[in-house]
Formats: sequence, structure tokens, C-alpha cells
Amino acid sequence: MNKRFFEFCTAALVCTSIVAQEQQKDTIVSLQLEEVVVSDSRFMLKRENSGKTVIRITAEEMEQQQGKNVAEFINTKSGIEIVGSRGREGSIYGVFARGGRGRQVLINIDGVRVSNPSSFSPEYDLRLLSTANVESIEIIKGAASTLYGTGAAVAVINITTKKASEKKIAANFQSSIGTNQTSEDQNYNISNISNSAQVSGTLGKFIYFAGFSNTYSDGLSAIVTPENKEDVFSRYSTDVKLGYKFSDAFYVNVYGNQTKVNTDYDESFGLLDADYEFIGKQERVGLSSAYKYNNGSIHVNTAYSAYDSENISAFPSVSKGENLVVDLYNKYNFNDTFYAILGVNYLEDKIVSGITKDFKITDPYVNVVYVSDYGFNLNTGVRFNNHSEYGNHFVYNINPSFSIKTQNGYFKILGSYATSYITPNLTQLFGDFGANPELEPEEDRTMEGGVEYAVDKKFRASVLYFNRKEENFITFGPDFSNINATNTIDAQGVEFELDWIPTDALRINANYTFTERKGDAAIRIPKHKVNTSINYVVCKNTSLSINYALTGKRNDSDFSTFPSTVVGLDSFSLLDFYVSHQLIPNKLNVFLNAANILNEEYVEVLGFTTKGRNIRVGLNLNL
Repeated sequence: MNKRFFEFCTAALVCTSIVAQEQQKDTIVSLQLEEVVVSDSRFMLKRENSGKTVIRITAEEMEQQQGKNVAEFINTKSGIEIVGSRGREGSIYGVFARGGRGRQVLINIDGVRVSNPSSFSPEYDLRLLSTANVESIEIIKGAASTLYGTGAAVAVINITTKKASEKKIAANFQSSIGTNQTSEDQNYNISNISNSAQVSGTLGKFIYFAGFSNTYSDGLSAIVTPENKEDVFSRYSTDVKLGYKFSDAFYVNVYGNQTKVNTDYDESFGLLDADYEFIGKQERVGLSSAYKYNNGSIHVNTAYSAYDSENISAFPSVSKGENLVVDLYNKYNFNDTFYAILGVNYLEDKIVSGITKDFKITDPYVNVVYVSDYGFNLNTGVRFNNHSEYGNHFVYNINPSFSIKTQNGYFKILGSYATSYITPNLTQLFGDFGANPELEPEEDRTMEGGVEYAVDKKFRASVLYFNRKEENFITFGPDFSNINATNTIDAQGVEFELDWIPTDALRINANYTFTERKGDAAIRIPKHKVNTSINYVVCKNTSLSINYALTGKRNDSDFSTFPSTVVGLDSFSLLDFYVSHQLIPNKLNVFLNAANILNEEYVEVLGFTTKGRNIRVGLNLNL
């Protein structure tokens, strides 16, 4: 089957190219750079008036790279390294941004913080996200606790799920199959299958949306062992949304999600093949509502989440957690010059397995944006954190920028100084291992400075320097209990981004990140990282892209020794190819994705399996 599958993929690629050459090119639609950003202020402001270099992953970009998961999309952006995104499906993702750890990255879904309070790590499990249900992703880097609260120390990843169609009824179906193989074992067996189906529409003032997706993957072992026993991963996700627009000024949306994840894994201590299994379930229900008045609007975003997890291993465990978030805020626009948000955020985390424990956070906050008519802009705010366990904490941000209009664009100078905090989670405060109810929050400080230049909506380049300091972070003491560290962590770096559309048919993206972390071994954080992509619209129905990624040298921990030792990992580079063709314009699209086409052998995490050359084919049908 392996030769036949490879020959089929090659033939499909050749045929697609031939068809593409025969198409007319006079109706090519030019892609334009995004002008509006939201995450850094919660207002829809022109990018030239923003004091941040906000990254947007649009629906169009995800449609042009079908077959990738959420972690793979985010991993291509500057300043971010998602460890595990190059391994087998089911690997635990570690999010590292600007030299920081996953606990310092906040993930929001439809404006609401997501985090499993019963897990040992406070970071959100990205395996619970299905790309099929994601509309767009906006990433704001730097300290943002003033606007977003705990955990927003190095980055905020705002994920927006798909909205209902404006038609009375519309449907979307996606399906893909692919290989799942290492560089040494190129068998080309079909080992990865993904499917999704969505139905939505608008009936007068009523909207509805229902979606289902599933992923199944095998063929790879979690760790590299002589046996290389296959470890299976599966995910099933169901989403429902209902909304009603009472008037032009008032609407209410409710939604629900259930995601089930099941994955095999191996023994990481000693790197032994094992019949371990993780079973996880996420259930979320939420409400979003807004009432508009004159120049302002009142918003309510709230969600309740329940998490059930079971580890079947040498150290079995069962955990259950609940999370409630309510964010109430008022937005007001003073004559397109002053924009203000006044709000209060309520958060309750609870462990409901074993001994029931919880904590509550109530945070009032205010944020003000000033946009002058002579180029000066200012984004500033404060937040007063009130925690039921450790008391009060205060954070603030100052983010000025100055934009100079040019004949066809702008030149912007920006800077910021911001503080942030990371709340100790329930496991660290009350768990069975190393708990310490006297823990204080981690405190972070970030300074930034940079420039951005844009021309005619077809060229944008930016360079940014950042400097971070982590204090009071939580670590293990001599008796293996959780303590607040007395030392500090310092991180600094430079981020370069380029987005260029030289012709209507060609788009070039590139970014480079230099990161230096001092104070510890900087585990799994590359000092140098490069991502580039070249997207070419062959004709109105056919497009292709080539993506190159370089991950520099970094350190890792060798858990096969006791105590563990620090080992240096070599740099590696990967080259991917993607082509898509609309068999029926705006209806049926087919694609082929070839990852790691040079079949490079590399190590991402010491002892764990990485993917070699893999092929995926699929289709996207709109009705």
C-alpha cells in the first residue's frame, strides 16, 4: 500500500499543477494585510493606532493550511515555541513564549479564560481544541494582566470559534486522511483520520450552530524504544450555539461544548514502553451578551467548565475540576479619541475529587485608550486583584506609541511597561504532593520597545525588543514542597516580522526570534527560531505554499538519569509543501499537505518520537 499511496499523492500533485496552468489568472483576488486588531484593547482599532504588534491567524490562513492543528498554527508565529507540535498526535503541548513557561500564557476561548483547575499544571490542554471549530486566533505578546488577569504574563492567545452562517441554512464538511510515520519508517500507511461536520444558519433574529469533529491517529510510539509499540490518540468534540437578537442594540448567545480525549502514552522516567492511558473530558456551557447604547456597550461573558481526567499508569490518578468565569464590562467611545473599559472579573476554581477545595478571585479593572489626531496613542490601565487565599495584588500597564503617516502607509514607534501575576493553582495550594497554602502569586515585569513600518496594505515589517523579569515564581524546596523562589529569572530577546504581498498572486511571511533566558537551564527554549512561508495563487482556484522552519539549539532534561541532567539538543529545520484546488469554486476544495518533505531526522523532546515525511490529503465541502 505504501508505494501506491505515494504514487497517488505524486500524481494528484502533478495533475493539480497541470490544471492550474490552464486556468485564467485575470480574476485573482489579492490578499490584503489585516488592518484591525482587538486583543490589546478590546476595541476594534486600526493597527497603526495599536501599541502592540498583535498577531492574527485568520480564517483564510487556516483554510489555506487545512490539516494542521491549532498548536501547529500558533507555533509558526514569532516569540512562541510549542513543544510537542512536531510529535505524534496526543503529545502534551508545552507552550513557551518569550522565554516563559506555559503557566504564563493565558488562553481565552470566545473571550473567556480556560484552564483545568484539577491539573498539576495550570496551563490549558490544547489537545482539547479542534481546528475545525476555530474561526480565528489573535495573539498579543507581553504582560497583559491589566486587561486579562492571572496568567497573562508573556502572551494571551484569544481563540474565536466559528460563527453561524448568515444564510437560512448552510453546512460545511471536512475530511482528511494521512500518514503518521517517523523518518526511519516510511511505510506510507494511512494512520491519521480527521472529520468534521457543521450546520448553521440565521432565521430572522434567531441564529443556530451545531458542529461535530473527530480525530483518530495511530502508527507512532510516544517514546523511542526498540519495540516502538503504537500509541493511539482519539478526540471527539461536539459544539452547539444558539443566539437571539432582540434588537439592533441587544443580543444574547448561549453555547455548549463537550470534548473527549483518549491517548496512550509511555513511561517518561527511564523512557520505557508502557501501556499507560489518559482519558479526559471537557464540558463547557457559556453565555455572551451585549447591550449597545449611544457611544457605549455593556458586555457579559460567562462560562462554566467541568473537567474529568483519569491516568491509568504505574501511579494511577483520577481528578475532577470545575471552573466558573464571569466577565462584566462597559465599553465607551469618547468621540473616537478616548476609549475606556470599566469592568469586573470573577473567577472560581474548584477541585471536586478527593478533598473539595476552591478559591475565588474578584478583579475590578479599568483600561483607557487615547488616539490623537497627530499620531500619539496611549493604552494604559490598572487592575486590583483580590484573591480569597493570598489577599490583594495590584498590576498596571503603560503602552504609548507614535504613528507617522506616510504617503501610502505609516511608520510607528511603540513601547510599553507592564506588570502581571500568576496565581498559584489549587494543586500547588492544596494538592496531595508538596502543597503549600501560604504561596504568593508570581510577579512578572515586561518592558518592550520597537518599530513597525507598513506600506499600501501590502507590506508590513516590525522589529521589537523585549525584556522580562520573573519574581516570586513557584518552585520546589529542599523537602519537595512548593515554595516561592527567592531568585529571579531574566529573559530578553528580539522579534522580527515581515508580511509582504509583492504581487496579487504572491504573499511572503517571515519571522525571526532571538530569546535569551538567565536564571535556570532554559529547558526547551530555542535561542534562535525562524519561520518563513511563501504562498502563491496559481489561479483563482489553485494555490500552493512552501513553509520553512528552523528551530535552534536548546537544552532539555534527561530523565533517564537520577538526578536528571541537562542535555543540549541540536538545531533542526523542516520544509513543508501545501497545495489546494477548488474543484467547484466556493463549494468543494481539495488539498494535499506534505510535511517534512526532506525527511529530516531530529529530536524535539529528548527520548520522544518525532515525525518524518508525512502526506495528508483531504477535502472541504460547503453547502
